[in-house]
Amino acid sequence: MLDSRGMDYREFLAAPIAHLAPGKILDGLTDDLAETRLPGAPHSIAEIVAHLVFWQEWFSDRCAGRATPVTASAALGWPSVAPGTWPQLRDQFVTRLQQLAEVNEETARTKLSPAIEFPPLARYTVGDALIHVATHNSHHLGQIVLLRQLQGRWPPPAGSLTW
Repeated sequence: MLDSRGMDYREFLAAPIAHLAPGKILDGLTDDLAETRLPGAPHSIAEIVAHLVFWQEWFSDRCAGRATPVTASAALGWPSVAPGTWPQLRDQFVTRLQQLAEVNEETARTKLSPAIEFPPLARYTVGDALIHVATHNSHHLGQIVLLRQLQGRWPPPAGSLTW
């Protein structure tokens, strides 16, 4: 939906123009490929997606007015991944992205209430939170692309931009 600044949150969250859509970046990954931690890599693809899901859910709660407290440490935003849960984790990530992308203009302008306790985010509107989720996802999706390249599993089945 377009907000008053002309922003379409679908473009930022679920169907970006600057890079391949998040769901397509994750397509074609088996449990084994997603859950394998490559030598030298701090996280597997599944662990990165679990981290994205964690923060998407947290921001979604805050956008809905649920006062979910911020984690006491960054490490708590990296939940463990049970073996064999990749398909559900992927679906949870993509489904929530699609839901967040459907926020309407009026809701996007609404200040988060209660405000986020972290000072740099304390004045966030719902729209600001959505942009935060999109940029956070973009950062980690780039890591996933690199891990897939190192696995020899890039591009995904749908193909990708080559430049």
